[in-house]
Amino acid sequence: MSDCNHRRCGWADIHLDKPFYLDYHDTEWGVPVHDDRLFFEMLILEGAQAGLSWLTVLARRDTYRAAFDNFDVHKVAAYDEAKQETLMADPGIIRNRLKIAATIKNAQTFIAIQKEFGSFDNYIWGFVDGKPVINHWKTMGDCPVSTELSDRISKDLKKRGMKFVGTTIIYAFLQATGLVMDHTTDCYRYDQLVK
Repeated sequence: MSDCNHRRCGWADIHLDKPFYLDYHDTEWGVPVHDDRLFFEMLILEGAQAGLSWLTVLARRDTYRAAFDNFDVHKVAAYDEAKQETLMADPGIIRNRLKIAATIKNAQTFIAIQKEFGSFDNYIWGFVDGKPVINHWKTMGDCPVSTELSDRISKDLKKRGMKFVGTTIIYAFLQATGLVMDHTTDCYRYDQLVK
């Protein structure tokens, strides 16, 4: 669980009253992921965030997992129109028809990537030669919202047919899954993850 005595990145410290948000910062954000199920979950949640705040999406994470079969990519890829209507009626998720349809399409594309590369893990880590990009930002204001890396990955995913994978969404995805480590230098997690 989160320890309130640590100094954190500014985006987490402004939500000290939200234990689930602090826990996400303390235990997940920036930690390298190698699990395809979690990659798919974060890709969908980051896409759901488009036009909203990460706090809004993260607060609904458990209901998203329930609604989308714990992000089982094969189950999601097979969703039909009836399932889409069920999701549109679910108050626990962001009920946006385009985002729901994109989730299904993205699941199908995700499976195609797995088949081509052996795993999504192999595909995505190939963009950084298997090593996380370690940044050294003093403040979150120094941190970009997109980079040449996120541009490249976004372009490739779009070419493959994914939706809601613009460069800003992809940069947030890279931060969340530890391909890019953007904890600020004054955050206690910085030293732990740079080692």
